[in-house]
Amino acid sequence: MRIGELATATGTTARALRHYEQAGLISSERASNGYRVYDERTVVRVRNIRHLLAAGLTLDDVRVFLPCLDGDVAGAPPSDQGLRVALERLAVLNQRIAAQTEARDRLEAALRRATDGANLPRSLTARLVT
Repeated sequence: MRIGELATATGTTARALRHYEQAGLISSERASNGYRVYDERTVVRVRNIRHLLAAGLTLDDVRVFLPCLDGDVAGAPPSDQGLRVALERLAVLNQRIAAQTEARDRLEAALRRATDGANLPRSLTARLVT
């Protein structure tokens, strides 16, 4: 199948597929006209890649799952290495969330101090209360 057909079958874009290919997660052959041609099994692989990305993993993280991307990634028991990667990614995400929460709290406090007693439109002050 050509790249457009694969994109449609997997609910992604041709650009994303080229990115996955550049990252070494999928491969194609070239037709005589230069078009990329993918094996039908690539549909399962791309769906698994998208599932792992949607779960919060990065393309680098997904590389750990290469040996099982052609099977049922969502239903299969996780490997020790897969669990380790997922736990490491979760720790990174938790650190980012904590940092963003702290930044939001500092900004909110600064806005409260700056607007204390100010005659601001109700629509703006209501946002600070929530």
